[in-house]
Amino acid sequence: MNKRIVLYKRLSPDLLARLEQHVEVTFVDLAQPDGLARLREALPGAHGLLGASLRLDASLLDLAPDLEVIASVSVGVDNYDIADLDRRGVMLTNTPDVLTETTADTGFALILATARRVVELANWVREGHWQASLGPAHFGCDVHGKTLGIVGMGRIGEALARRAAAGFGMRVVYHSQRPKPEVQARYNAHRRDLDALLAEADFVCLTVPLSASTEGLIGARELALMKPEAILVNISRGRVVDEAALAEALQAGRLRGAGLDVFVHEPLAADSPLLKLDKVVATPHIGSATEETRQAMARCAVDNLLSALRGERPANLVNG
Repeated sequence: MNKRIVLYKRLSPDLLARLEQHVEVTFVDLAQPDGLARLREALPGAHGLLGASLRLDASLLDLAPDLEVIASVSVGVDNYDIADLDRRGVMLTNTPDVLTETTADTGFALILATARRVVELANWVREGHWQASLGPAHFGCDVHGKTLGIVGMGRIGEALARRAAAGFGMRVVYHSQRPKPEVQARYNAHRRDLDALLAEADFVCLTVPLSASTEGLIGARELALMKPEAILVNISRGRVVDEAALAEALQAGRLRGAGLDVFVHEPLAADSPLLKLDKVVATPHIGSATEETRQAMARCAVDNLLSALRGERPANLVNG
């Protein structure tokens, strides 16, 4: 193919070998102190980029005038200025579908862990405090038979609805820009406006992509609409939630708890007010972090990149 790509994410040996059969590969380890400088040196003459978790701003893209495609190993594309990529004629691809089920598993893990106080009580046992049978002060709440409110009914939202309805006998309500009649039929789900969903649900799970309309979607006003015994779960993006307002609501006892896999700033600072609260289960953005899913995501990104460089339309083209 006689094309050159810059790889800034480690791949398994088989995927790297596959890439090297078709293109010249320059690997840059961004974790190294000189990683960004080495990336800048590698960009001139690059036809493709493959990686994740890097904001590719105009100053970087200006160094790659021959760039044809960016293959992002992620489903979210909020790190990219799509309008700018369009002006440059650069294709952007992502990796949907392959992480749907794993991310939905993470969402339900947070629902269960928060409702049953798994992390808090596991630490309590580890610290030697379990000296007698538990009393009401340590009780959690049931998940089965409750109402799950899903904000954003895309692939992950539907996977959550399936788990809730079929596995836990939960009633499902959802909020999305458009009705989803197939989801309503399969899971007896009911569409609500956001305010009504927040007031009705026992568990509110956020699965929306980050955009201008969803940034700050859940703030102090929205949290005040939720039941005091409700639990908020965020597996979308950190900036969808006003973290200061959430911490205040939890501290004041206006919410039962929160399960959070994403944060405004990642890694989350050790002095975050959220980490001072037993009511919060915080995980380090593990949504798709299984060996199987991360390998499937990388394979999908390689497929996207090679397809684009062959002059074909990639299967997961974001801006086409």
